[in-house]
Amino acid sequence: MAITDKAMQSKATDKDQWFSDDWGRGDGRFLGRVTPKGRSCFYFRYTLPDGGRDTLPIGDYSKDGKGGITLADARAIALDWSKLYKGDAKKNLREHFARVEAEAKRAEQEAREQAEAVQRAADLERERRITVRKLFDRWCLVDLKPHLKADGKRAGRKDGGQYSREQFERHIFPSIGNVAAADVRKTDVMTILDSLKSAGKLRTCNVLLADMKQMFAFALGRDLIERNPLDTVTKRQAGGTDSLRERVLTVDEIAKLHHLIPHAKLNQRTAAAIWMLLSTGARIGELMGAVWRDEGTDLSKLAALPEAQDVKVGIIDLEARTWHLPTTKNEREHTIHLSDFAIKHLEHLHTLRERDINGLLVPWVFPNSLNAGPVCVKSFGKQLADRQRPADARLSGRSKRTESLILPGGKWTAHDLRRTAGTLMASLGVSGDVIDECLNHVIESRVRRTYIRDRRPTEQARALDALGEKLEQIASGTQAPSNVVQLHAAG
Repeated sequence: MAITDKAMQSKATDKDQWFSDDWGRGDGRFLGRVTPKGRSCFYFRYTLPDGGRDTLPIGDYSKDGKGGITLADARAIALDWSKLYKGDAKKNLREHFARVEAEAKRAEQEAREQAEAVQRAADLERERRITVRKLFDRWCLVDLKPHLKADGKRAGRKDGGQYSREQFERHIFPSIGNVAAADVRKTDVMTILDSLKSAGKLRTCNVLLADMKQMFAFALGRDLIERNPLDTVTKRQAGGTDSLRERVLTVDEIAKLHHLIPHAKLNQRTAAAIWMLLSTGARIGELMGAVWRDEGTDLSKLAALPEAQDVKVGIIDLEARTWHLPTTKNEREHTIHLSDFAIKHLEHLHTLRERDINGLLVPWVFPNSLNAGPVCVKSFGKQLADRQRPADARLSGRSKRTESLILPGGKWTAHDLRRTAGTLMASLGVSGDVIDECLNHVIESRVRRTYIRDRRPTEQARALDALGEKLEQIASGTQAPSNVVQLHAAG
């Protein structure tokens, strides 16, 4: 007798009530059940290959199919299972369904993994096709940000790439900032550089070329592009080869400078700085970072000040006659011997020493206006430049003595004073290798750098003393007729 809706809606009794369709032998059995708690549900029962029986649930009964399954739908499922059962040598349907479910899950997992792989590939491709702007950001973060290398040496740029970013924002990004780096061609960049070249901005042209080549080399090393589009581009094709500055002050110009300085209305420290650069051959960033040797001077703390980021902090010890720089431009320490001439100007600078708002002595030899750090390196250069320009080219709010430091040989800069110091030492018979050590030049020969570790402090001191004597003679007007001064033998 077939199961009916009426049967499935029977009132509950204290025992299970079972109903079934009349199916043929070996077809399995479609069952209906009403439990003592009034639950109505469907099953399919069949005989296992080992002779046992198994009953599989089909679902709860619902006349209208809401919240359960209708009798007709349940019977259709049971008939499908019956055909499946009979079609494969009385198979174990429970195991069969378990395998089907496992296979479905496996297929779903494989499909999900494949989709994830496709997404990863798409993400990778998208990353590889980052725009020029995003490539710059990544290059800036990895290479331009100041950091320490594995060997403990510093790398990156002091400003973290800020200057380069400003140049890219102004000249590069408007044209190709949103172009995929992999799609940039040489002609795209050359169009920008040619425009700058036509406008006479040759240095900017060369700076951008160098930065672009570095950035694309960075991208090439990370497989973000297939080739560096600027590999074959040279400065000659961009802004032109940079000419090396060769300005050196002559003896006569130094003598003239001695007479000009008092009338140039320079800050007293700036005037002394000129002679310090000439007598030590130091870099302007090293001079502006000089501090007085005091009890408990903490160089690391001073060097960490934001105001000291553009200088190299070093200690001036008047008693020991030394100026020690723990680190310099070429990342090695350097000690400068102070001649009598240098000491004379440093002693004058020492008399100008001030106290900060807390009443403490300011450690900086060249403090800024707030006594909170060293004076800006650019400030020194501006004071020199403002006094070497035609009167009609005076800048608003700057010195009126625009021609007060003009010399016959043309414009001169702070770095020209360093070059002049080296040239004077050479004219005094000092050997080139000793001059290199005095100026803290890195020796070009790798063999010499590796095997010759002696910095030759005695010869350096002798050379700087001779330089000081020469400058004293020039400044006092008592220089000898010959430019050559015999260096004293080591005693």
